[in-house]
Amino acid sequence: MDSLSSKRILITGGTGFLGSNLVAALGRVGCKHLLVFHSSEYDLRNPVETARLFDDTGPQIVIHLAAAVGGIGANRASPGRFFYDNLMMGVEVIEQARLHKVEKVVAIGTVCAYPKFCPVPFREEDLWNGYPEETNAPYGMAKKMLLVQAQAYRQQYGLNSIYLLPVNLYGPGDSFDPEKSHVIPALIKKCFDAIHAGADHIDVWGTGAASREFLYVEDCARAIVLATQHYEKPEPINLGAGREISIRELVALIGELCGFRGEIRWDSSKPDGQPRRCLDVSKAEREFGFRAQTDFRDGLRKTIEWYRERVAGL
Repeated sequence: MDSLSSKRILITGGTGFLGSNLVAALGRVGCKHLLVFHSSEYDLRNPVETARLFDDTGPQIVIHLAAAVGGIGANRASPGRFFYDNLMMGVEVIEQARLHKVEKVVAIGTVCAYPKFCPVPFREEDLWNGYPEETNAPYGMAKKMLLVQAQAYRQQYGLNSIYLLPVNLYGPGDSFDPEKSHVIPALIKKCFDAIHAGADHIDVWGTGAASREFLYVEDCARAIVLATQHYEKPEPINLGAGREISIRELVALIGELCGFRGEIRWDSSKPDGQPRRCLDVSKAEREFGFRAQTDFRDGLRKTIEWYRERVAGL
């Protein structure tokens, strides 16, 4: 797999936030046969539609990014949809990869699959040592089934499939839709909305005590390319930056970079989510040479400038 340039690579979710960055990263290593489609063209929850996708595209490699995603609010509002959509997409994509004799499947999981009270930093070996945090457990468990299916299909059918666990992503092009966005774009939007309205405060969910780790989306795309080229084992691998920041510190930093000088009001009636998130990223460096390169403050600046210029119109 060192040379991907001649391979027909199907990227589910290829028009999305991570997907568009992955398409660019694959292009930079010479890949010319990238198969990308819009979600309206094929319903990956449907076995007939998914089979039609594979018949139409004839992929040699599949990178499965497609997912129904959202922040804490969205996960609490639609746990059944998040479970069903993500579970069925994974089941159908991997099954069709087997039936169509695909050379390799790269399945993208989520940090939400880890136990709620996992020791920090999260090690891949701890993935099954507890139940995920309740607000996103249906999503986390559905994505975790990708690993179970990938390992089972490797064992029974010899399907070459790997499973990657990225931490929370951020960067230009992220979703700033309040119904779907994660914490960084949600906070950026809150700050700009407050500045535009002349408000003297913003309201933020939780207590600010929880911590999170963030990986710049271009770094994650580069990691997926490296793993597709060089990783062939059944064990899961973390993709992260290896550093954490408290939500309280994060809000202050985003407020500073956005130019918001008002008050931060914490709504402790709303959940913090998982208490801490920080990955042990040594395995990715050891197995395929990945190390995050983007400084967090610089990555935030780029994200904020993208939003300022293209969305906020400021």
